[in-house]
Amino acid sequence: MTLRLHNFYRSSTSTRLRAALNLKALDYDYVAYALRKGETRTPDYLARNPQGLVPTLELEDGTSLAQSLAIIEWLDEVYPEPALLPKEPLGRARVRALAFMIACEIHPLNNLRVLFRLRDQFGAEEATQKEWATHWVTLTFDALEAELSGSASTGRYCHGDTPTLADLCLYAQVWNNRRFDIPLETWPTIARIFAELDALAAFRDAAPPNQPDAA
Repeated sequence: MTLRLHNFYRSSTSTRLRAALNLKALDYDYVAYALRKGETRTPDYLARNPQGLVPTLELEDGTSLAQSLAIIEWLDEVYPEPALLPKEPLGRARVRALAFMIACEIHPLNNLRVLFRLRDQFGAEEATQKEWATHWVTLTFDALEAELSGSASTGRYCHGDTPTLADLCLYAQVWNNRRFDIPLETWPTIARIFAELDALAAFRDAAPPNQPDAA
């Protein structure tokens, strides 16, 4: 199956999906968009993804899939190895909870369209935007660190010794944090897991600075 990934190099949701595709050894065509230039707001792109967001995964038959977590779970069902969710229900629930802490509690509050809204409607300058992002990252990463450091289910990675959906989200968010100069050393367990993930080619090759459209 020929896959086309419509994405932006610095988008954390795109980073998650690139790492998932790499883990499953799936080749894909890389299609880059510049979000600040409004390239996902064109009629052609909106016909593919009415939200005008990245990533979008286009299948060989022209079907387009949106929302990174939904796409990753689709990949796990269609290409089950290596599995990105544990087989046992409790493990699946824990991995989803860890992933959702990042994807639902941090990401929506520090993506570009929210930061632009803060700037345009409330006059938030860059320093204020940085303070905003740091607040929401810290609130959730403190809780995430407590869960990861205190649970016997944490292994080399967020859950056990193989990467899961939770690791995809964590890795991408740590890269996003660097935009705001948020020090990773504050959370030693998260820092350790990130280093383990960054040593894997599937993750490192998905990192924002290693993309063809990286500025």
